[in-house]
Amino acid sequence: MIYLDYNATTPIAPEVVEAMLPYFKEEFGKPASSYPHGWRALEAVIRARRQVADLLGCSPEEVVFTSGATEANNLVLKGVAWHYRAGQIITTAIEHPAVLEPCRWLQSQGFEITVLPVDRHGQVDPDEVRRALTPRTILVSVMHANNETGVLQPVAEIGAIAREAGVLMHTDAAQSVGKIAVKVEELHVDFLTVAGHKFYAPKGVGALYVRSSREITPLFHGGGQEGGLRSGTENVPYIVGLGEAARLAGERLSLDQVHLRKLRDRLHQLLQEGFPELILNGHQKMRLPNTLNVAFPGFSGRKILSGIHELEASVGAACHGDEEEPSPVLTAMGVPPDLALAAVRLSVGRYTTEAEVEEAARLILARLKNLPHSAP
Repeated sequence: MIYLDYNATTPIAPEVVEAMLPYFKEEFGKPASSYPHGWRALEAVIRARRQVADLLGCSPEEVVFTSGATEANNLVLKGVAWHYRAGQIITTAIEHPAVLEPCRWLQSQGFEITVLPVDRHGQVDPDEVRRALTPRTILVSVMHANNETGVLQPVAEIGAIAREAGVLMHTDAAQSVGKIAVKVEELHVDFLTVAGHKFYAPKGVGALYVRSSREITPLFHGGGQEGGLRSGTENVPYIVGLGEAARLAGERLSLDQVHLRKLRDRLHQLLQEGFPELILNGHQKMRLPNTLNVAFPGFSGRKILSGIHELEASVGAACHGDEEEPSPVLTAMGVPPDLALAAVRLSVGRYTTEAEVEEAARLILARLKNLPHSAP
């Protein structure tokens, strides 16, 4: 089986599994306990927090562990909204549902939500953000990299605009952390979302960077863990896994980027040579090194993949894998419905090989020859 859906989820790195195992067995302590098992658990959480902070370029005290990106996004969006009690939040049309759905809920509660468009490459214009700012703006939330196209947003420029206006800035970096360098100071953000399972940690663990002195209202109230922002006994094994994945990502980042870009571009080349009508969805250069979203005009992306049992890939966001509707992301980019339905997302990863990429291209091109050429 060839797995080319690393933007959906990644396998857990062997090093991460090894780091976690003791905390499933003999090191079962609770970090708040005042005896050796508890002390060792606390030390493990402290170490993991430092590892995530090192990857993001922030202080350990600014890292809040969560159950994943969805919780982190909800924490910042609702936490800022509840802190201010009223105001405007600015976001974009191509955000993940973990941002757009909380925004829609907040809108139903009386908050003003401004959703900005993107251009044909899938990027938001920073000047659009500047024009959308009002005295009522309390937060700008723009993703760092899109989950379907891999397109990178000008977050640093937008963050500088927000900071100049005295407005808080959040970026959902679930797709970019571990694939490219992500440093909070360079991005000028106050909040940043991390998803463990996107960079070889387990599902069910993530983090939110919260800049020091930034005040938000927590979603959960209880024992006051995570600086009072995320009450509940810490999930020590998974936090350890996230920390180790962060350490590996920082250690391997340059090597992984070269590997990913080489395989992505090789896959693109082979598909283009075999199907000259191929269309790239997204920006040619400003995108993640591992992501290839392409359309096969006259074919259905879903039908292409459904007939290739040896290949695991996606027609869009994996969260919407059963829908037969055009991708909202591609639609927001102005891609016509027939071409949006002809799209396939292929995302390579750390463990993808050149032989797998070449075989995947062969399988896709062979499948096209067996399908009727018509609109999806």
